Amino acid sequence: MIDEFYGREHELATLKEQYESKAASFVIIYGRRRVGKTMLINKFLEGKQDYIYFEASEGVPFKNLEDFKNLVADFTRNELLRAAKVTWRVIFEELAKYKTDTRKIIVLDEFQYLGMADRSFISEFQKIWDHVLSTQDVMLIICGSLISMMVSQTLTYSTPLYGRRTSQIVLKQMPFSLYQEFFDGRSGNELIPYYAVTGGVPKYIKSFRTYPDIYESIERNLFDPDGYLFIEPEYLLSKEVREIGSYFSLLNAIAQGNRKMTDIASCMNIEKTVLPKYLVVLQDLDLIEREIPIGDDPKKSKKGLYRITDNYFAFWFRFIYPMKSTIGNDHANVMARIRKSFVDNHVAYVYEYICRQEMWQLSRENAWNFHLDNVGRYWGSAAGEADIVGVDRLNGNLVLGECKYSVTPKDLAQLHSLQSKADSLMQLTKTQKVHYIIFCPAGFTERLLDEAKNNKNLILIQNL
Repeated sequence: MIDEFYGREHELATLKEQYESKAASFVIIYGRRRVGKTMLINKFLEGKQDYIYFEASEGVPFKNLEDFKNLVADFTRNELLRAAKVTWRVIFEELAKYKTDTRKIIVLDEFQYLGMADRSFISEFQKIWDHVLSTQDVMLIICGSLISMMVSQTLTYSTPLYGRRTSQIVLKQMPFSLYQEFFDGRSGNELIPYYAVTGGVPKYIKSFRTYPDIYESIERNLFDPDGYLFIEPEYLLSKEVREIGSYFSLLNAIAQGNRKMTDIASCMNIEKTVLPKYLVVLQDLDLIEREIPIGDDPKKSKKGLYRITDNYFAFWFRFIYPMKSTIGNDHANVMARIRKSFVDNHVAYVYEYICRQEMWQLSRENAWNFHLDNVGRYWGSAAGEADIVGVDRLNGNLVLGECKYSVTPKDLAQLHSLQSKADSLMQLTKTQKVHYIIFCPAGFTERLLDEAKNNKNLILIQNL
């Protein structure tokens, strides 16, 4: 079993490159809570001696100022600074003047709280960077978990800090391709139900990997009212949005299968015109995305469907939120409901998403003699539905696929179904040659396996 840092090599390389720069570096790191931002920074700091790490708190501006001043006083061994009443700029000036043997690293974690507590802080910090730090041999890292606040305070055009960063890292969840590395002796297929609940959030994975059965994991981690996972979505959303009730209703509507804007509005009993402002916020928070069929123009398509991108949020709103008050009183009934529909109504959809991500991996590994430039799915009048549509526009290749999370092996019928859609989808995607791929953890019948041996344009994948 490996530690939770696994899979962040690219981000670590970015930090190393910024550290080795000859000019001052200003790195912004942000992403949702529990995703491993602090762990990334701590890993980067290993073996380095001249750094100061400050974590801001949700409090009055004076407390953060005092705490940072005392931390800098310890670092610079300046007792006069500790006793003085000073400004943020004076503290950073003292820190900048202090001589160190190696490049100085300054980490400001939960940076968004500094701007939330004092609206003038961001403008003041811009002047500190411009006039105090930007000319020094220093690496500044600011990090935050409230995505909306971090973006508004550091990345938007209107913020005083706009254009100052030398690099930014948006830390995402771990992809399923790395998921197996967190477990001992379990295959990729065995872990699909675990990923369907935890997604790629290291802290969630750590909580779930102790138990050999997914249902026991759910019961132990999500049925405890005092456990952090029981109220996690409420906690995370309360930090990001004000009208939490409206966002909860929207996410619950999507989780229950209402994916069209009209259906979401109807479920929430509101006008369709009210929805966009909420949808945009959830998209910015990387909690939902709008899917359109391959071949449609994203700006003009009226076929858009919304899906919850965070697996834990999707599971929680589908199974826990509607029965939250019941869990304590009828524990067994809630678990029975989860067992009844967990696979068909949740895992199967996550499996489709995993398979579409696997298409990119196969493309990088030259599974075909061409590389894909678009992967998605299709639904519409031209060809019904297709789980996977991969397009190579340069060479005119189309890859059609099906992914079925089932307990029965797939047969020739699945291939024939794909073949019946090929002409329409080739016309739609302006391609000339079609290839096929079928994913199924239960495997394939002898007839389909024999077909794959003789058909170089057919790929069968049982194990991810």
